[in-house]
Amino acid sequence: MQKGQIRVQTENIFPIIKKFLYSDHEIFLRELISNAVDATNKLKTLASVGEMKEDLGEPRIEILLDKDQKTITVRDQGIGMTREELDQYINQVAFSSAEAFLDKYKGQSESAQIIGHFGLGFYSSFMVSDQVEIQTLSWKGGAATRWTCDGSPEFTIDDSEKTTRGTDIIMHVNEESVEFLDAYRIKSILKKFCAFLPIPIFFEEEQINNTHPAWTKKPSELSDEDYQGFYKELYPFSEAPLFWIHLNVDYPFNLTGILYFPSIKNNYEIQKDKINLYSNQVYVTDEVKDIVPEFLMLLHGVIDSPDIPLNVSRSYLQGDPNVKKINAHITKKVADKLDELFKADRQVFEEKWHHVDLFVKYGMMTDDKFLDRAKPFFLLKEVLSNKHFTLEEYKEATKATQVNKDGKHILLYATDPVKQNSFIKDAQAKGYVVVMMETLVDNAFINTMETKWENTVFTRVDADIADNLIDKTEQQHVALTEDEQKKLTDWYTTLVNNPGLKIECRGLSSDAQPAIITRPEMSRRMKDMASVNPQMSWYANMPDELILTYNGNHPIYQTLLKEENDEVRESKLKNLADLAMLSQGLLNGEALTAFVERSVGLMQV
Repeated sequence: MQKGQIRVQTENIFPIIKKFLYSDHEIFLRELISNAVDATNKLKTLASVGEMKEDLGEPRIEILLDKDQKTITVRDQGIGMTREELDQYINQVAFSSAEAFLDKYKGQSESAQIIGHFGLGFYSSFMVSDQVEIQTLSWKGGAATRWTCDGSPEFTIDDSEKTTRGTDIIMHVNEESVEFLDAYRIKSILKKFCAFLPIPIFFEEEQINNTHPAWTKKPSELSDEDYQGFYKELYPFSEAPLFWIHLNVDYPFNLTGILYFPSIKNNYEIQKDKINLYSNQVYVTDEVKDIVPEFLMLLHGVIDSPDIPLNVSRSYLQGDPNVKKINAHITKKVADKLDELFKADRQVFEEKWHHVDLFVKYGMMTDDKFLDRAKPFFLLKEVLSNKHFTLEEYKEATKATQVNKDGKHILLYATDPVKQNSFIKDAQAKGYVVVMMETLVDNAFINTMETKWENTVFTRVDADIADNLIDKTEQQHVALTEDEQKKLTDWYTTLVNNPGLKIECRGLSSDAQPAIITRPEMSRRMKDMASVNPQMSWYANMPDELILTYNGNHPIYQTLLKEENDEVRESKLKNLADLAMLSQGLLNGEALTAFVERSVGLMQV
């Protein structure tokens, strides 16, 4: 058996760090400023425990840009380094000073906010530099030290003329990275990665960060104006949010943050990737699909957790059991908040429901635990009114009218109250309750809920005439004789000439429409799914399954049966069929043109 130690070729380390460790070169600034924050927080900890006696002052971090010299400097007033510490921490790749410091001062003041752990962040400076220089003076006193390196394994250490406590990292920018010598570019990077770091950061004499963002405070310390002000800080051009959820967990993991429900005027305003992930106030990513449930990706806000497992470059999440725990916790918190709002003031909740229903439906489809939690506050809004029902309230209100012969509850819905107006009115005249289903997810929601809600079936209000929807066994009286019905059916069949169209006579009220086109619920759903699912495109090209129901009690048919002019009778019957098609949006092209011309002709008779 042979034992030994793995050897590392030092000359290969820098190319690996520069090319593969960090996906974006702009991250170098985040890494160096994070180190500067750590150096400052370490100093604060030493002062808080009495080890540092001198005045702490008001430490700050400065970013200095010198276009002429082609340098970028990150300057802090933190703990600094002695010559020995510089040799220990900088000349040994992946040797971090953070772990030892955290162990020594565990639970004391700012030590809990130490960002770095891997000991690699400093080397990101070589991604943009021909040469990197460190000038540092330790809080312990002694001589200042200067360290320089050109990105090879060779370095130099000598004395420095620096007279103030802290560290300067001076990068001599290479030709490939001159973009970072632009002040606007530097400021945009600082705003992206460092906007909420806990130590004041200055660039061109302007402080660019908010050191105490709202999510770092206790909910009891914040007013509604504070929450809305922070939302405006995050999204300057957005409308005020509906409400928010303040996350504050310390067991079994540490998690803080604020999630906002945005105001959505229509389905086309929906935007994802509006939740930013932070770790100890350092921006990581807006790709939070693993830590935030998919249905809540439509929310806006911030999540911050030092316990989130990040890769070495701190650019994205790694798989870990904590991620699932956080995901489940966020789901529960959102459900609890919605339930709380519903119970506290139902009227206000109902007023905001059209902004919220998309989130809730999406969650009910994709998360069974959320489905159970959402049932008490899930609402159905009646068409043409402001009345809202919970599912149980809807069933109670319609138990005498909307239960079919199989004992299943019929949930009547509309997707377009303008196009479906006549069907809605017919259903309401019969005492049925029609609710709105118009969001982007409603087709999928309906199909999913039919499998999860017992004894409930969804039927669009124009899928059939109202009596058929409820499977009435008693048919209304039809004023037409059987011979008259057969004659009218034959006429319609000949005039419409559509093999996919079924024609039937029903006895509706005399003031109902003379002819109605309906599309069976399941057939229509299949068509809708085929229009968005490429794998079902074959079904989209199949003929529509349609039913033309003419009202045998409408007086117009007595008139038409007596009409002696065959051409006039045929034109009127064809117009009745076309009007029914038009109400469903099925009349277009040449057929629509012919309808218009025919209508003009009838007006001249």
